[in-house]
Amino acid sequence: MDLKQRIVWQLQVIRQLSDQMLSAFTSPEEWTRQLFPGANHPLWIAGHVAFVDNRILGVFFSKSMEKPGYAEKFGRSSKPSPNPADYPPPDEVLNFRRERRSTLLDCIATLSDADFEKPVPAGLPPFVQNYGQMFAFLAVHEGTHTGQLSMCRRVLGHAPVVG
Repeated sequence: MDLKQRIVWQLQVIRQLSDQMLSAFTSPEEWTRQLFPGANHPLWIAGHVAFVDNRILGVFFSKSMEKPGYAEKFGRSSKPSPNPADYPPPDEVLNFRRERRSTLLDCIATLSDADFEKPVPAGLPPFVQNYGQMFAFLAVHEGTHTGQLSMCRRVLGHAPVVG
């Protein structure tokens, strides 16, 4: 398995796991349930991961989509709100999340082996040096938030997805 295949596999596997996690949340109160004040909740996590994919699509492929209000609601410096009315409907967020990841995978498929060694533009995390590291880090990033989703599920009484 080459680097591109590993990255695509990682992004697909973590997305399958996070999709399973997200499928448990049904009510507005569950989507915005915080384990403690200020904690990331399922709707913020879904929107945040979609926002990051969209940002990466803009930085690396000039394929970002304009989503008014998403930076304020889901960007890195946003603060999760427990109020469902502060967010778009979960279906809208999930559709955006799904479409952005699909587009990202399509774009990654167009890259050559040499592209993965290209340096990243300024303004990205300092530990990410090249395209390959950036795309691999997206799986780590989503994995971190998937762990948060797991805790949200368990607090609501849902069985674990894995194990």
